[in-house]
Amino acid sequence: MSSFDSYQTPLSTRYASKEMMEIFSARTRHSTWRQLWIWLAEAEKELGLSISDEAIDQMRKHAVVSDEAFEVAKKYEAKFRHDVMAHVHAFGEDAPAAAGSIHLGATSCYVTDNADLIFLQRALDLILPKLAKVIQNLREFAIKYKDMPVLGFTHYQPAQLITVGKRAAQWIQELMMDLEDIETVRERLQFRGAQGTTGSQATFLELFEGNADKIVELNKILCQKAGFRSAYPISTQTYTRKVDLRVANAVCALGATAERICGDIRHLANLKEMEEPFEKSQIGSSAMAYKRNPMRCERITALARKLRGLPANFANTFSAQWFERTLDDSAIRRMDIPEMFLLADSVLLTLDNVTNGLVLYPSVIRSRIDQELPFMATESILMKLASHGVSRQDAHEEIRVLSHEASAVVKQEGGRNDLLERIKKAEFFKPVWNDLESLVDPKLFIGNCPKIVEDYCNGEVAEKLESYKEALAGAATAQLSI
Repeated sequence: MSSFDSYQTPLSTRYASKEMMEIFSARTRHSTWRQLWIWLAEAEKELGLSISDEAIDQMRKHAVVSDEAFEVAKKYEAKFRHDVMAHVHAFGEDAPAAAGSIHLGATSCYVTDNADLIFLQRALDLILPKLAKVIQNLREFAIKYKDMPVLGFTHYQPAQLITVGKRAAQWIQELMMDLEDIETVRERLQFRGAQGTTGSQATFLELFEGNADKIVELNKILCQKAGFRSAYPISTQTYTRKVDLRVANAVCALGATAERICGDIRHLANLKEMEEPFEKSQIGSSAMAYKRNPMRCERITALARKLRGLPANFANTFSAQWFERTLDDSAIRRMDIPEMFLLADSVLLTLDNVTNGLVLYPSVIRSRIDQELPFMATESILMKLASHGVSRQDAHEEIRVLSHEASAVVKQEGGRNDLLERIKKAEFFKPVWNDLESLVDPKLFIGNCPKIVEDYCNGEVAEKLESYKEALAGAATAQLSI
């Protein structure tokens, strides 16, 4: 059957990276199970159990599941209706000297849960530098445009001026929060280890003839082999699904941030102030040939919306677990954990592409400022008149009248803001005529924005990115294939 004849997730066919897809592939999953069985056998042998060198050698030689082994496992699963035992028997056929030692003392969750924790660890390690790359892109952009005035918006209505760099710094701060949260769950991630069917370690206590110290040592060895600092001190049949929820809360919050940033960029594209990259041969619309649609940001928004909604699934799975374990967590986790990381990966790849190629239109930005700045400058004009001895109240009334007249031209006639021209024609304002141009210089209205951007981007942000220096040095901007 052709791949065109059956459903494939767009995450794997269109959006996610090869590296992330490999982490959650069937071969990686079941080969990781085999590696966990090898580590268990090695540790048990080291602690005195009778497992032959030949058994371990054969297991090591067949650590990667072959296509043939998958077919064998498929037949066993049809017979046993149990995927783990199917792969135990398939591994036993590849390593016959180890057939009686594979999975010794373990429960299914020894391989399934420990493998999931390994995948969580690897996937977190994959997205962290990608997130740092996006932050680096925006840091460079923010510093470059730290003092370029731009109209601010509150309630999506014109507000005080900020700078292009200041707006980007806000995006950076929110992504930094995501980076810190994801780093935290990565740092706190632990292993399940060998805990038995209900977390009592009873089978291992029996194997080691009542020597509980050997169980402690067993889990130390397993953690070391798997690259974890320690195992969770309490397990049931599984590691608590609260772990999945904590990871999801951190990773999926990135979706909310990405959607917010792209919402800003999409609005700015409509205003023609900023655009995402647009390739020479790219088509914006099949009907309207002139269009330059923000399709990258729209893609991110769609993927991010799905991502930020996933914590509800993880919360429901965690809360629905009864006592030491129920199997209603299994099928949904097979979908949710890979989807979470494939979505996050896809969002970051596209966001890297967008933030590394943002296009500004300074003339449009200035034109929009000029439409609003005369109103904002009225207080400065009023203060300047007062310094010439003009009554503040009289000046206020004169400015009020002219402002309403100029506003009517803009709103009722569709004209441009001509307040300054009106002021230049009114004799009342003659004392400040020569000062008007300097009073409406946009850079007088951006406050402390340049320093805010410099202090933040060259301080806290630069310090955080230093820990990703090696990864960032060799990182190329993500190129989209579609």
